[in-house]
Amino acid sequence: MLHPRAFIDLLRGRGYSFFTGVPCSFLTPLINEIAAGQSSRYVCATSEGEAVAIAAGAWLAGCPSVVLGQNSGLGNMVNPLTSLNHPFRIPLLLMVTLRGEPGIGDEPQHELMGQITSSMLELMGIRWRVMPEQIHALEGGVDDGISLMSRFSLPFAFIVRQGSFLDSASREPPIIPPTPGRRHELTAGGPRPSRIAVLEQVLAHLPNEAAVIATTGKCARELFTLADRPQHLYMVGAMGSASAVGLGVALHSQRPVVVLDGDGAALMRLGTLATIGARAPVNLIHIILDNGVHDSTGGQRTVSDVVDFCGVGAACGYAQVWSCDSGEAITSALELALRECGPHLLHARIAPGSIDKLGRPTLLPHEVARRFTGFLRGSIGPP
Repeated sequence: MLHPRAFIDLLRGRGYSFFTGVPCSFLTPLINEIAAGQSSRYVCATSEGEAVAIAAGAWLAGCPSVVLGQNSGLGNMVNPLTSLNHPFRIPLLLMVTLRGEPGIGDEPQHELMGQITSSMLELMGIRWRVMPEQIHALEGGVDDGISLMSRFSLPFAFIVRQGSFLDSASREPPIIPPTPGRRHELTAGGPRPSRIAVLEQVLAHLPNEAAVIATTGKCARELFTLADRPQHLYMVGAMGSASAVGLGVALHSQRPVVVLDGDGAALMRLGTLATIGARAPVNLIHIILDNGVHDSTGGQRTVSDVVDFCGVGAACGYAQVWSCDSGEAITSALELALRECGPHLLHARIAPGSIDKLGRPTLLPHEVARRFTGFLRGSIGPP
């Protein structure tokens, strides 16, 4: 069995000090030791898929990251692992516990996943090995995993068996509830602006040092059509994960980070608003462009008409939230958000529809990711 502190120190020595995930009883000693320590950072996510996206954002900002989760959570990880990490070639170290291991009694809900855990990883192109329980063997295993991640630019997984970690006297400290944010109503009830008109205004008022992450679909495509810049990350998949990627970036960068989200995407992973509020990155601005429809798939309705995004954001701890329905109001809110500590949420009611000649990013996703990473790390300057 491994002492969790020895494992953490081993990873720290190789540049891994950021952890995110969803708890599993097999990982309790490790998570408690990480969360209680001063040399590492742990973000408890609302789902395993959210954790993958947070870790991907951290990696983009130059912080190698570890995702912790139960094998039942692989189902939640499939979408970002296959449509974010794979096309963008973002390597992460995964720690996946083996509940329902064949031959070892467990709860019935773990039986099937215990049989197919390794097969699922292999189907996603993720190389893996069972985590050694002796520190000397683990050192070689970690180095092999890091080598494979460097070679293929894809995640690597350790499968963690029950009893791998010794119990720890450390305990995860409680999270202090965030203070509800201030709410501003900037609605006039007039004609709503188009998404591309709002994006034009956002681009016109953002400082050159700001990083911009656009949700998948027509939002990312319109941003690319207006201006292709190194500080733009166009999400081509992983719907709902833009805000989690933005959180990972914001926690590891001093730059302003702007997330351009959609109502359907935000609803898909609404729990991320709670994680953002709890972690309170002061440099994050989350803009939800709400046209009430899934624009990229033919205009099917979302349920955003019955959702108070600003109420949710304020309750989750965003410092300030703005409700807007005009270009002028959005510009005013953005200017205020850029001057004050966040996180901020701008809920913008906009008109459905898109421009006719809508382009697509001409760079491959992994090229966009490397360019974005270069911008965040300072090796590529703004235009």
